[in-house]
Amino acid sequence: MNDERVTLGFVCVQNAGRSQMATAFAERERSRRGLEDTVHILTGGTQPAEEVHPEVVEAMAEVDIDLSDRVPKKVSTTDLNNATIVATMGCSTLELNADVEVRDWALDDPHGRSLEEVRRIRDEIQQRVSTLFDEYASER
Repeated sequence: MNDERVTLGFVCVQNAGRSQMATAFAERERSRRGLEDTVHILTGGTQPAEEVHPEVVEAMAEVDIDLSDRVPKKVSTTDLNNATIVATMGCSTLELNADVEVRDWALDDPHGRSLEEVRRIRDEIQQRVSTLFDEYASER
């Protein structure tokens, strides 16, 4: 991630759980680190759900992130092909251009899980996003 401006993509099938959490944590990290002008964040799903999973909204509220007004959306391969790094959440069969770094985070789907399980997934996502930003910062 050594270009001046980077695009980070966070993708899963429904864009209703893991990718929503990753996007929210990335937005928080971008703001905390003052990278609003250099980091663009892209999120979406291949088959978006109707709403963000309620258990995800509840778990994220515990860390002062409100996802209650977020709506899952579709993401195009064209948009993802313009990204620097795309993190898939463990459910992707994406085939992107060779210059896009694809990382499969292989995370459990939080949908229908207990709040305790969703918290574990949330915390793992938060750590992975923070690590991603640390990598970016070390290359600048």
